[in-house]
This record gives sequence, structure tokens and C-alpha cells, in this order.
Amino acid sequence: MQQKFLRFLFYTFGIIIMTFGISLTIQSHMGTGPFDALLVGLYKTFGLSVGSWEISIGLLLVLLNALAQRRTPEYVALLTSFITGIGIDFWLFVTSDWIQPCTILARLLCFTIGLGLGGFGIAVNLQADFAPNPMDRSMQVVRKLTGWNLAISRAFISIFFVILAYFFHGPIAVGTILSAVFSGITIKIFTPYIAQFEKRTRKDGVAS
Repeated sequence: MQQKFLRFLFYTFGIIIMTFGISLTIQSHMGTGPFDALLVGLYKTFGLSVGSWEISIGLLLVLLNALAQRRTPEYVALLTSFITGIGIDFWLFVTSDWIQPCTILARLLCFTIGLGLGGFGIAVNLQADFAPNPMDRSMQVVRKLTGWNLAISRAFISIFFVILAYFFHGPIAVGTILSAVFSGITIKIFTPYIAQFEKRTRKDGVAS
């Protein structure tokens, strides 16, 4: 029970940090990751909020993943989309008044910090392994159906989201390319340190 609670804490903390990073990349106006660009584009086109579209697209992906695999929808994956959506809206609301980068240097700094925090948060979330992410599941589904490796499957889905984001006037710019190139590298850098910390925390919890 204690181990499950620790995993949930890791999971929640990871999403909090990740969504803060996402909000920074959005406010940098340098472009966001492919999926986030779609969310912002839908928000600009139809209203609601960025977080609301995170939850809505998450539900759609859960249903499409289930249909593609002919399995029962993995509704627990919606927990990730729900908390992520709330987190994005929270950080955008809290920081919109005091994070307004005007110069190129300030925008680049805002984007870089956001990309780093986003990668760190995802690494923490993956280490927790508490609830699946609908988009990650989609990559696995594409990989299973096509026989492609994970990198190609991820690239395919990223390109698909970029195309959709373009039609909905999402923030596609140099940051979108940087996110596609460096997000995986950032996650890979943080993962071993987080795994070591999580392992030490687990041992301390068992010992107590």
C-alpha cells in the first residue's frame, strides 16, 4: 500500500512539473511540441481551454486505441489526461500575468526552461509507472500494427499531430522542431537519476 502511494506521489509530482514546463513553452511563443500545438490550435479555433482539449483528445485516443486493438477502452489512462489538463490550465492561469517574454532572448530562455522541466516531469511520470498516457499507448498501438520501431512510430504520430495543428492554426515554429528533437534526449538524461532516487526512496520506505 505504501509503495503504491509513493508511486502515486511520483506520478502526480511528475505531471505537475511537466505541465509547468508545457505552460512555459506555450508562453514562449516559439512553438510547442506537436501534441501541445494541436491543443492550443483547438483552443484558438473552438474556445474552451487548452486543458479541456487535453482531456477531450485523451478520451478520443483511449477510444481509438481500444478500437484499433479490439479491446476494452483503457479508461484509467484518462486519469493522466485529466490531471494533465487541469495542470496546464492552472499554470497558464497562474503565470500568464508575470511570464510575458518580449525579447528573443527571454523567449528562448522561457522555452528552454519549459522544455527541460517538461522532460524532467515526463521522466518522473514514466518512472512512477502508475497510469498509462493515451499518447504513449497510441505509439505502442502504431508500433504493433505496423511493425515499426518505437522511434518511427513516435515520429509518425508527431507528424500527424503537426499536420492537424497546422490546420487549426496551432503554434508551429522552431520550438516545435526543437521539442521533437530534444524532448527524448532530455527525458533520457534525467531518467537514470530519477530511477536512482526512486529506488533509494523505496528502500527507505521499506526500512521504515
